[in-house]
Amino acid sequence: MGATATIADFIVNTRATDFPAGSSEKATKVIADTFAVILAGVSSEVAEPLQKYLESLRESGASPILGTGRTASPETAALINGTYGHSLDYDDVLSMMPAHPSAVILSALIAASDGSPSGAKVSGRDFIEAYITGVEVGGKLGVGMTNDHYQRGYHATGTLALFSGLASLCKLYKLDAATIQQAMGIAGSMASGLRRNFGTMTKPLHTGLAARSALTAFRLAQAGFTAAPDIMEAKAGFFSTYGTADSNPDITASGLGKPFVISDPGIAIKKFPCCYATHRGMDGVLTLRERLGFDADSVEKVICRMPPGGMHVLIYPRPVTGLEGKFSMPYAVAAAVLDGKFSLWSFSDEAVRRPEIAALYDKVDTHETPACRGDDPNFDKKSSGSRGFVEVEVKLKDGRRDQIRIDVPPGHPSRALTWDELHDKFLDCAKQAPRISTAAAEAAFADIKNLQAVADINTIVGRLH
Repeated sequence: MGATATIADFIVNTRATDFPAGSSEKATKVIADTFAVILAGVSSEVAEPLQKYLESLRESGASPILGTGRTASPETAALINGTYGHSLDYDDVLSMMPAHPSAVILSALIAASDGSPSGAKVSGRDFIEAYITGVEVGGKLGVGMTNDHYQRGYHATGTLALFSGLASLCKLYKLDAATIQQAMGIAGSMASGLRRNFGTMTKPLHTGLAARSALTAFRLAQAGFTAAPDIMEAKAGFFSTYGTADSNPDITASGLGKPFVISDPGIAIKKFPCCYATHRGMDGVLTLRERLGFDADSVEKVICRMPPGGMHVLIYPRPVTGLEGKFSMPYAVAAAVLDGKFSLWSFSDEAVRRPEIAALYDKVDTHETPACRGDDPNFDKKSSGSRGFVEVEVKLKDGRRDQIRIDVPPGHPSRALTWDELHDKFLDCAKQAPRISTAAAEAAFADIKNLQAVADINTIVGRLH
C-alpha cells in the first residue's frame, strides 16, 4: 500500500480510543487558544482589507466570520477566519512541521458545518477526534518531508497544514478511503505559501488559503471530482516536487500514531503574540529583569545568543511596523527591557515606532553562535524556535550582570500554559472583537473547557460570532 493510501486508511480507521491518555484535554486547550486568536484577528491589520475583499465578492452565505456578526460562503468564511487566526502570530506551534495547523483545522471545520444553528450538528467529542487526526497527519507529513522543505522557502502552514485541515474534514464527515485519496490529490495541487512573505499580511493569508483549499478539496472529492490517488509518493507528486532528496513519504505513512503528535512531542501554545523563534530570548530577558530589578535606564548591554539558524526567519533588525516587529529579535529584546511584559499592543505600529525602543537598539546585541547548538543529534531537523538553546546576558551600569539559558519557552508542552493562563489570553483576545461581550467570551470559554460534553460545537460558534 502506498503512502497516500496508508494515510487515507489511517484517517478512516483511527478512533478516539486509540489516542493516548490525556489527549482530549491537550487538544481542548489548543482548540480554546485557536478560537481566541481568531477573535483577536478581528482588530488586526488584515481586518480592513479582508472586509473590503468580502464586500467586493457580493456573495451570500450562512457561514460565520467569527467576532464580526457577518456571514459568507463556506470557502470565504474559511479563508477569513483562517487569516484572522494567524494574523497576530499568536496561534499554536507544531515544530515538527514546522507550522501552525490549528487555525487551518478549526476554520475549515467551522465552515463545513456552516457554524449556524441550522448547520450540521457536530459534537464536541467528534470535533476533538477530527482535530487530533488532522494534527497527526500534518505533523507526520512534516517529519517525512523534513525541515528542508521549510528551509527551501515554503511556509509549511500553507503547504502541509492544508492536509491537517483536509484530514480533519475527512474524519469528521466519514469519507471513505478512496475518496480521501482523491481529496488529497486535489489538495496536492493547491498547496502554497512562501516564507518571503513573512512580516506581511500574506503570511497569515497562507493559513486562510490552506483552510479554504482544504474545504474545497474535500467538497470536490465528495462531489466526485478526481485526482491522482498516489499524490504523496508518485513521481512529480507532492514529496518529489516540494521535498528534497531526504524527503520520504513512507516515513510519514509508517509513523502515523507512533506515537500520536498530540502527546509526543505535543503542541506549543504561544504566550507571546509574535514569531516563536523570539520566545526563548524574550522569556530570558523577562526572567532576568525580574531577578535583577532593572529598567531601560539602568541597562548597559543585553546580549541574546541564538543557536545557528535560530534567527533564520527573524529578518527585520530595525522593524518599522508591528508585523515586522513580530519577526525581529532586537525589537523583542528591547521591548522586554523597556516594558517588562508583552501584550497584543506590544506588536502594534505604535509600539514598534517608539523612540524609547530606537534608543535601546545600540544596547542590544542579538546573534547566532555555535555555542548555543547543544548536543542534540536532531538539531538540523528542528525549526528556528526549537533547535539548540538561547542564552541571555544582561550587563547593568552599576556593574551587576547575570545570564540565563532557556531551552524551551513558556507554552512549550513541557512548560504548558495552565487553564488560568489560557483564560486570561482568551479574554484579552476576545476584547479585540468589539461585538463579543465579556459575558459571551466567558460562557464560550466555559463551554470549550468542557468540550467533550458539548452536544453541538455550533453553540460555541454562535456565542463567538
